Amino acid sequence: MENDLITEPVIKKEDVLVLQDYNFNKTNVCIVTGAGTGIGRATSIAAALNNLTTIGLDINEGEGRKTQQMVSDLGSEMHFIKTDLSKDSDLESAVEQVSYLGNIKYLVNIAGIQHIDSIEKFPMEKYDLMHRIMLRAPLYLSKLTIPYMKKSENGEGVIGNMASIHSHMCTINKAAYNIIKSGLLGLTRSIAAEGEGKVRSFTISTGYVKTPLALKQIPAQAEQRGITIEEVVKDVMMGKSRIKEMMPPIDVANLFMFGFSKHSRYLNGNDLLFDGGCINTY
Repeated sequence: MENDLITEPVIKKEDVLVLQDYNFNKTNVCIVTGAGTGIGRATSIAAALNNLTTIGLDINEGEGRKTQQMVSDLGSEMHFIKTDLSKDSDLESAVEQVSYLGNIKYLVNIAGIQHIDSIEKFPMEKYDLMHRIMLRAPLYLSKLTIPYMKKSENGEGVIGNMASIHSHMCTINKAAYNIIKSGLLGLTRSIAAEGEGKVRSFTISTGYVKTPLALKQIPAQAEQRGITIEEVVKDVMMGKSRIKEMMPPIDVANLFMFGFSKHSRYLNGNDLLFDGGCINTY
């Protein structure tokens, strides 16, 4: 029997926040990175169900196609382009392909990897890879897509970046992750500063989300610490959070849809901190 604490939640149609918005239509395109798993998968589903022409990017073609099928099973459609975010040529090719599918209006930078090590031992080749995927790629994709947003009928567009509570605080042995997530705040504010109110940008910061990246750590942590899976989630991972349950990926995806919508016109250069009371409660 599967343990719900370490199982990625199934996304049902009723879980998705569907908004009435004049820009949420098939002529407008939403690009989602990391579409093969977790938050990227959920956001691809949410964007497609909000009637946007959705293009998922991921290096894992098998999982990307699985997301595509999940979208289809929920009554919508998604395009998928196998993309290595660490390669500029892949990013350029993907955006060029996408430009023929409609007006590029929305970009969601979600893809990420993790490596845990002290600064003294941190392998620089791993840092370089994390930087390219999680910070340089969002910057370059923004550079490539903003001109299309400006050329659209109303000259508007929105870029959402997946940050973390690690952009607000640092935990040990995660120097690269701490640096990169903080960097995404700087990118977001820079886009807002240059966007003249027409091209908006925002970040979302959460604690632990029920993604494969986080969930696969739980059994190993339980074994290493000699405690139960339940104790790992409640006491180790969610220890400082007032809500002791990991966030479902679709809840994060719904925040991106809200941030893209007409209801978030004044969300620009800002961060949506949905951390269950981890950062600001004592």
